[in-house]
Amino acid sequence: MLWRRYTVYRDRAGGVVIRGEHVQRWISLAPSGRRDEILLRAGRILDGGTTAPARSEMVLPLDAGTGELATACRRLLAETAADPAPPAPAAPGRAQRSGKPKRSGRKGRRMSLASWMILACVVGVVALYAYSTATTGTR
Repeated sequence: MLWRRYTVYRDRAGGVVIRGEHVQRWISLAPSGRRDEILLRAGRILDGGTTAPARSEMVLPLDAGTGELATACRRLLAETAADPAPPAPAAPGRAQRSGKPKRSGRKGRRMSLASWMILACVVGVVALYAYSTATTGTR
């Protein structure tokens, strides 16, 4: 039943992540860095499907039983659910009314002067190679 409602996968650090899309929560079990301990972390799943940083963490000994592990997981998920939800993003097209308007970054990609200089040097080297090959060609 677990694989029908949850997504289970390995993360880059070698831990196991369990995602519950229907409850918008995730929990991970990973090595803690200390011998014979495991790091449990829990957090939210954001609207776009990305995971938010962990809201709760706990370290348990590896020799803890499955009952203790399950209790710790439930506690972490309950703490994550008890945290107030992050504010909903503003609707697109609405202007921000308080304070300075936030800049969303550059509108278009522009090349800096250094990029143009590097591009000019590369073109010059290619042109010089082509010219030298053409003038010293095999006869």
